[in-house]
Amino acid sequence: MTIIHHINCGTLKVANYPPVVCHCLLLQEGDRLALVDSGIGLADVRDPAGRLGQPLIDMAGFQFNEPDTAERRIEALGFSPRNVGHILLTHGDPDHAGGLADFSRAEVHISEEELASISSGLGRYVPTQFAHGPSWKAYGRSALFWFGLEARPVDIGFSTEVLLVPLFGHTRGHCGVAVRQGNRWIFHVGDAYYLRAELTMDDHPVTQIAAQRAEDDGQRRSSLQTLRRLQREHGDEIEMVGYHDLSELPANYQLPG
Repeated sequence: MTIIHHINCGTLKVANYPPVVCHCLLLQEGDRLALVDSGIGLADVRDPAGRLGQPLIDMAGFQFNEPDTAERRIEALGFSPRNVGHILLTHGDPDHAGGLADFSRAEVHISEEELASISSGLGRYVPTQFAHGPSWKAYGRSALFWFGLEARPVDIGFSTEVLLVPLFGHTRGHCGVAVRQGNRWIFHVGDAYYLRAELTMDDHPVTQIAAQRAEDDGQRRSSLQTLRRLQREHGDEIEMVGYHDLSELPANYQLPG
């Protein structure tokens, strides 16, 4: 059975808002590893302004701590980063894609729509994070449905079922990643919500930021309603986690500094 480790691969601090994290998943089956999102990377930490640009750093509140990178997290768990063969990317925003270059031999699984958006040169993405030439594997529309949602099967060679589930809006090709765990699922929803409170609150203060950052806010709100339905109707079958809510990391996790 695939073991899932919850790891933080970055911290963001913006004035007047609580700190948020970069909650990645590390999937382990024997000595084989796969990541869901890649967080802030080693190259970002070592040359922040050169890699990302100071305006983006200031706007997003990037914090640069080498222990808070996927490569160092994996080492701290006692694994070899060289064993990361696959990365499932919810979308290509810089706080999600910075670590791709640290695992340059890994196959990167992504929706066709998101890869097209990255390739178009859209300004929200950081080209230097893709300059190493990721080994992309893109997934188009599927006839498979998962709890009423289109789902795109991903083959990473593990015994468990893994799906890309479109949750468009935040970006044009944003997807969640569903991983079967026996008769339950772990569903990493990326940035389909920023904070878990959005599953129950329409007027949470973070909603304004979410709307501003959405490529299509109508689609974003529709995806959020879909998550609310899943939580309401299938909460006993699906464990949902987002990317940024500190409370969804293991209880013993402490923010750096």
